[in-house]
Amino acid sequence: MTTPEIPSGKRKELENYDEDNSKKSKIECSDDSTLVDSPGQEDTAENHFTDETLAEKISGEAKEVDDVQSTPLPNTCGKLLISGGTNWDLVGRKEAPKYAANAGGPNLWEPHSISSLSNIRVQLVASGPSACHSIIICEDGTVMSFGRNDNGQLGHGDMVRCDKPKIIDSLKHYTIVQASCGKAHTLVLTAEGILFGFGGNKMAQLGQGHQKPVVAKPVQIVHPTNKKIIKAVCGAEFSMLIDENNLLYSFGRPEHGQLGHNTDGQYFVTANKLSFDCEVLPRHVAVFVEKTKDGFTHIMDDVKVVDASCGNNHTIVRDSKDRVFTWGFGGYGRLGHQQPKDELIPRLVSFLKGKSVSSVHAGSSFSMALSMGQLYFWGQTKSTGDATMYPKPVRDMSGWDVRSVGCSKTSIVLAADESVVSWGPCPTYGELIVQPLEGVYIQQVACGLGHTLYIARDDEKDRPLLDKIPVYDPEKV
Repeated sequence: MTTPEIPSGKRKELENYDEDNSKKSKIECSDDSTLVDSPGQEDTAENHFTDETLAEKISGEAKEVDDVQSTPLPNTCGKLLISGGTNWDLVGRKEAPKYAANAGGPNLWEPHSISSLSNIRVQLVASGPSACHSIIICEDGTVMSFGRNDNGQLGHGDMVRCDKPKIIDSLKHYTIVQASCGKAHTLVLTAEGILFGFGGNKMAQLGQGHQKPVVAKPVQIVHPTNKKIIKAVCGAEFSMLIDENNLLYSFGRPEHGQLGHNTDGQYFVTANKLSFDCEVLPRHVAVFVEKTKDGFTHIMDDVKVVDASCGNNHTIVRDSKDRVFTWGFGGYGRLGHQQPKDELIPRLVSFLKGKSVSSVHAGSSFSMALSMGQLYFWGQTKSTGDATMYPKPVRDMSGWDVRSVGCSKTSIVLAADESVVSWGPCPTYGELIVQPLEGVYIQQVACGLGHTLYIARDDEKDRPLLDKIPVYDPEKV
């Protein structure tokens, strides 16, 4: 793993990261290929609630969410900054598709503010390791989106790329508190615990009971027993939700067992053609196990899920006892079980047992966990060399107060102490360049496939530094 890039004012003499015991993993060939699909072009009018019908349906069901265990929102707002690739049609592809409207934006080689958001304070940003689009939640709970939109993942009712952040009109009457982005779909959660999804649905990742390829406007994802939802996260082509009882549900593509139902969903359509039996509605992930050193498997019946994160094809969760479970695609050691094989049901990460993990994070082919001031890493951020097959401390970050973690396809960006720290293999689109943020207090970071979003504290004492940050105007692209 590449040594983190640490700001000059915060350098510490720490032990080098030791990978002597790491083992070589099998070569992964599915992740990159998931980034070049052509957009679905079918009509999206059928099987949708109208805005009026949806609002009427939900108004009778919405209630306040109290006394539930979930990852809290940041309690402060600030100014949005962005760095990295802004040519949304090209990022992650060898060439822009023929339907691309124009050449797209430039690579931002240092953090910029966005001109249209100069007077808007932001409380949360979201993207994902396979996403070329982003969600912005403003201070008042209004939700905006921008970026790639070839599957309607921006929720505006069309499939037109949006360079400038735009309010999602059909959600403007809701207070949005959380969001997550997959490769071509998006989930957003309201303060009342109502979950909406939009975008690509070819693999049923929107949980609508069908596999209509494109759902370009927000539709409600209904809990099987009408419970409130406290968190939702996206993989590349699958989704997870946690309800008020801390039960986990999954839906979408099951190819590597990432849904946790003890199957990869594969079946033969013909003698030499495989297909997948996708989960079209949210299904309870019922079994969590621990495998002991003597080869026995024990079912754990006391698991209450409080946090979750998804890579392209794997899932990592934390329960109420601060234990960590992983499952799905095992390539590059991203599951942390010391073997590069797929796991079809949630399995306890034994190397973190007793570590009191406080948060979990997933990149495309790696995982991270934070425990009592120590950051752990396993998996791989590049396609060559040895993988880290089980959780190891990131020595260079020992003792740092890490408050936010952004995981991309290959890049990692942290907000820690008074600094922003980044690392990953080159070349990049500029998402790793954090030196210009020296002295700027970053409250939250989020990474997309080739870009990084930051929420900078904007108190009066911070404004002189923020005023020096260059401005990106998407309308001049």
